[in-house]
Amino acid sequence: MQLAIVSDIHYAGLAERARVGYPLAHISHPLQRLAIAAYRRYFWQRDPFAHNHLLDQFIDRCRDSDLVVANGDYSCDSAAIGVSDDPACQSAGECLEKLRTAFPGRLEATIGDHELGKKPLGGDMGGLRLASFFRAQSELRLAPFWQRTVGNYVLIGITSSLISFPIYAPEAIDSERGEWEKLRQTHLDRIRAAFAALEADQRVLLFCHDPTALPFLAREEPIRRNFDRIERTIIGHLHSSLILFKSRLLTGMPVIRFLGHTPLRLSSALREARYWKPFKVLLCPSLAGIELLKDGGFYTAQFPTTVQGAVDFKLHRLRAKS
Repeated sequence: MQLAIVSDIHYAGLAERARVGYPLAHISHPLQRLAIAAYRRYFWQRDPFAHNHLLDQFIDRCRDSDLVVANGDYSCDSAAIGVSDDPACQSAGECLEKLRTAFPGRLEATIGDHELGKKPLGGDMGGLRLASFFRAQSELRLAPFWQRTVGNYVLIGITSSLISFPIYAPEAIDSERGEWEKLRQTHLDRIRAAFAALEADQRVLLFCHDPTALPFLAREEPIRRNFDRIERTIIGHLHSSLILFKSRLLTGMPVIRFLGHTPLRLSSALREARYWKPFKVLLCPSLAGIELLKDGGFYTAQFPTTVQGAVDFKLHRLRAKS
């Protein structure tokens, strides 16, 4: 049985592509604007709206897969408030419809941070929105938690931004924080129950978009007790193995509180990145990768034919247009 895994598609529908000047339009300071423009052009991503064709390539190459997991971030989130923004919801809807049409009954999809909203680099706008969380479920049919059994494997998909809400809380609306906390506790209860119910011979493939959530999961006794059952935790969010490598180098760094929301969020996550290790992290890159390396792609995985075997993961590269 073959599994295909895709993450960080960042599909751009017509309404999002009409936002000329994104992602720099919200930055007013000229020097900051120049620095972020250079960062995006030469390192991160020159044109965030230019990669829709990569989704078609993924579908063509994985059409015969028995199961497909999409691990979050379906739109460009160009308003930074998630899918409560109509153009972002349109983009995510088109992306998910393509996947569901290509893989009927064979698709599982997790919720990424850009489905819920987060403030962009260099701009004090947007953030988490409860309306995005509920719209992702009602209109996009994205489940905060999903679970599927394949042989002696249990595949579990979770919502990383809910689990790591203590780090994202400064970007939420004050009046919504109490409700986010309640949703987080309900979500953690569901995850605890899933791990507590594992049978003796079952192993876990965990799908968690943002590894920022992993240290919070590591504090949960039912999960710690089953660390040896977790064969792999498939993450997205970082886009490139280079970012994962740098994240490991910066593990334990002090929290940066004086440079704005993005450094605060990133440094808070990296301070506890040592807790990623028992989850046996595997990064699925974005389809486009980063501009510097052009290292986008996706994974396929072959399930073992014996109980003693392990899932065999294979990385496939895609080439974004220059």
